[in-house]
Amino acid sequence: MRQIRYQQISDSLRERLGAGEFDAGQVLPSEAQLRERYDASRVTIRKALEVLRNEGLVESRQGFGWMATAVPVAQPLTGLTTIESQLEASGRSPERRILTFGFVDAADVPPPAAKLGDRMLEVRRLNLADGHPFARVTVWCREDLGADLSRSQVASHSFYDLVSVDIGGATQTIGADVVSSDDADLLGVPAGSAVLTVERTTFDTGGTAI
Repeated sequence: MRQIRYQQISDSLRERLGAGEFDAGQVLPSEAQLRERYDASRVTIRKALEVLRNEGLVESRQGFGWMATAVPVAQPLTGLTTIESQLEASGRSPERRILTFGFVDAADVPPPAAKLGDRMLEVRRLNLADGHPFARVTVWCREDLGADLSRSQVASHSFYDLVSVDIGGATQTIGADVVSSDDADLLGVPAGSAVLTVERTTFDTGGTAI
């Protein structure tokens, strides 16, 4: 079946994003430049970009134009996997850099995490692929499950491999936001860049959040 022109252009741009041609937060070529490159009308270019926006790969910001949000990595819906295993499967080298490691009170964490109990383990880390940062992650873990974990363990293993319970499933919410100045420094992107946000709650086989 013959592809519609805007689909061809969105496919081309998607491939360029996946190849790392544009870093997260980087401004894409202007619509005028894309029109010239792809020999297409403004309407066709805009429609191709809107396809990518609906997929969460680009974001339109007034005064800046179109910006890349993040390098896309497919997340299977049929089972729970870690970003590290997905990167390894795609031939990339994953790394975790632990920023902070310690126990915190429920009053000091966002509402979803506060449901884990009065105290919990909090680990803030930077995820890298082939030495390049792509995500700043915060993990909260129930106190009883995190009590025996060490900083070195969480740097070299996923929580799924470390916790002493059977994983039953998870819920995940994906959104978009503007990066904070601190996270912008960690990720090496301009302050105010558009980024993807992911919130995941994992449950044991009994349905209790871990």
